[in-house]
Amino acid sequence: MTTNKDETAIFWFRRDLRIEDNAALYHALKSDLKVLPIFIFDKDILEKIADKYDARVNFIHQQLEVLNLEFQKYQSGILTYYATPLHAFKEIDASFCIKAVYTNNDYEPYAIKRDQDVSDFLAEKGIQFFSYKDQLIFEKNEILKPDGKPYTVFTPYMKRWKLKLNTNSCLAYPSEEYAHNLYKIDFKVPLSMEEIGFKQSHIAFPEKYTEDQIIKNYEATRNFPILPTSKMGIHLRFGTLSIRSQVKIALKLSDTWLNELIWREFFHMIIYHFPYSAQQSFKPAYDRIEWRNNEKEFECWCRGETGFPIIDAGMRELNQTGFMHNRVRMLVASFLCKNLLIDWRWGEAYFAEKLLDYDLAANVGNWQWAAGSGCDAAPYFRIFNPLLQAEKFDKNQEYIKKWVAEIGTQQYPHPIVDAKSSAKHTIEVYKKALQSSS
Repeated sequence: MTTNKDETAIFWFRRDLRIEDNAALYHALKSDLKVLPIFIFDKDILEKIADKYDARVNFIHQQLEVLNLEFQKYQSGILTYYATPLHAFKEIDASFCIKAVYTNNDYEPYAIKRDQDVSDFLAEKGIQFFSYKDQLIFEKNEILKPDGKPYTVFTPYMKRWKLKLNTNSCLAYPSEEYAHNLYKIDFKVPLSMEEIGFKQSHIAFPEKYTEDQIIKNYEATRNFPILPTSKMGIHLRFGTLSIRSQVKIALKLSDTWLNELIWREFFHMIIYHFPYSAQQSFKPAYDRIEWRNNEKEFECWCRGETGFPIIDAGMRELNQTGFMHNRVRMLVASFLCKNLLIDWRWGEAYFAEKLLDYDLAANVGNWQWAAGSGCDAAPYFRIFNPLLQAEKFDKNQEYIKKWVAEIGTQQYPHPIVDAKSSAKHTIEVYKKALQSSS
């Protein structure tokens, strides 16, 4: 890369892989500087991923290719790096005359530290760092209790969220209208999968859905895993869809769907205000639980060979597609924590490896909800019976038969635990742990 000394603004893509309705990109393009988009394949993250066929890396790479085709219309493109963010910006600073860096806010503990490190480096160079709200409607301290503290219970948070929502909350940023202000440059983009140490995944990615019956009928159909879902999680996770556009759709079509989007924001604010909960129980007393942590049973759960059809169907769907129906996610989590008495962190880590829509805040929040250790969680004595749940939500075994081909044959394994006695034992273990902390 030859050094170019034209004054430049950098737009840093992260969880916002789209041109339209992109807050920080809009502000960058509205500045007085030509805007050079970049993406950093973060070594700090990618080097920890053991599976070099990881579909999420593949998805990011595909989206960058799509974006690059759009940018080429303006004789521009995305400059990609495989490095730690700090090293990438040192290289960028050596190659361009950077006056400002624009990006969108992230709320996870690693991301906050990363952004602070980059911001500190840029400040030493006299470069401004601008970060904007984009992946949430309300962030940080925008939704607080009357005493100024963050909410830790969903329902009052949700009510306050809806009261605060107004016509300005979902206004789109017409960033695509200012794309002519992109920096015109010719370079090879993006880095290939091989150059970042990954290979092509076999997993197919869900398309972006449109306004249709899935959302309109969400309340009536959401608990039945054989029925189609929007599968929009991956698009919200990587920002190929704007949250503002999705809230607008929810306001028109389904209040239940809107509540799901608010749950997402709630969990993001929990991880932001209580970063320790990424690794520890939100309720410290729950870290006193004496988990069984049987490794063989955990392996059976991972493979979908527990002998409980609805659990096995869910795990096999996850392993094969990177997706699992929301109702089934709740059931497999409850089964792991409250029937097998295995630490929720084991399940959270496995989901982190497999889910296409993996999001730290939501994953930790939902796992702790299932384990009883989180904010506003299911009470410790609430344990879903996987057999009754299957009867209720997959009565004809359509979902089960789709994923567990050997169901009803001698090849299907016997249950690895007894549902009732294991649940009873879990309640006793939880009770002992919680009593000892009081």
